[in-house]
Amino acid sequence: MSLYIASLNSGSNGNCYYVGNGQEAILVDAGISCRETERRMARIGLSMQTVKAIFVSHEHTDHISGIPVLAKKYQLPVYITDATLYHGNIDIKKEQVIAFKPYEPVQIGELAIQAFPKFHDAAEPHSFIVNGNNVNIGIFTDIGSPCDHLALHFKYCHAAFLEANYDEEMLEKGSYPRHLKNRIRGGHGHLSNKQALEVFTKHRPSYMSHLLLAHLSRDNNSPQLVQQLFNEYAGNTQIIVASRFEETAVYHVQSTPDTDPISLPQKTDASLRIKQSYTQLRLW
Repeated sequence: MSLYIASLNSGSNGNCYYVGNGQEAILVDAGISCRETERRMARIGLSMQTVKAIFVSHEHTDHISGIPVLAKKYQLPVYITDATLYHGNIDIKKEQVIAFKPYEPVQIGELAIQAFPKFHDAAEPHSFIVNGNNVNIGIFTDIGSPCDHLALHFKYCHAAFLEANYDEEMLEKGSYPRHLKNRIRGGHGHLSNKQALEVFTKHRPSYMSHLLLAHLSRDNNSPQLVQQLFNEYAGNTQIIVASRFEETAVYHVQSTPDTDPISLPQKTDASLRIKQSYTQLRLW
C-alpha cells in the first residue's frame, strides 16, 4: 500500500510534481517543457505513459507553460478552474478541459484528488491532496499565508511538497525593490522558511515519512540553509529540498494503519475568507 512521488522541477523557473501508484499517475502543474518533463521522468524511471491527467494550481507561467504540448501529445485531460483557464490563456482543446471544484474529490483510476483554496495572488489558486492506497500526499506551494485549510490538510499527510520560498533576513537585505518584497511576504505571495517550519512542527502527523521543501527562491534562500533548519526538527521525517534545476529521486511513501481519513467541511471560515480574497484580487 504505497504511492510514489517526485519533483520534476520546483521554483520560479518552473514547477511540476508527480504522484502515482505504479500503474497510473497525475502531474500537479506543468511549468517546464514537454521534452524536459519527459527527460527528467525517464532519468528517474518514470514514464509519461502512466500519467493520466494534469491538475493546475493557478495560472502563473511557471506552473502552466508546458501544458499545451504535454496535453496535446499525450491527450491528457487538464483539470483547471474556469478563472484559472481564462487568466492563463492556455491553448488546449475544449474537450480536454475539465473544471474541478474545491472539496469535491476527482477520481483518476485509483487516485482521488481533492482541491482546496489558498491565499496567492492569482485568480483562483488551489492546493491539492492526492489519496491512493491509503496514502495522502499534499501539494502545498505558492501560499501567501498558512491558513486553516493548510493546517487541516497537512496533519493527514504521509508526505508533502511544502513551500519554503524565502529567508526573511535574506529577502529584507536583498536587492529586490520594496514593492516586490512586500508582494512576496504580504499574505498573497509565498511562505517563508519560518512559516513553513511552523506548519511542519505544529501540524506534522507522527507518520509523515517525507517532506519535500519546494519553490525556493533563487535570490532569497539557500538550499543548505533550509535543509539545516528543517533537519533540526525532522525526527523520523526525511527532509528533501526540491531543486529548481533538476528532478529529485522518486520517493516511495507507504501507508500506516493509524491513518485517519480526511474529513473536510464543505464550508469553513477559512474558505469564506479565501473566497473573499479571490474577489478582491480580481478587482485589483
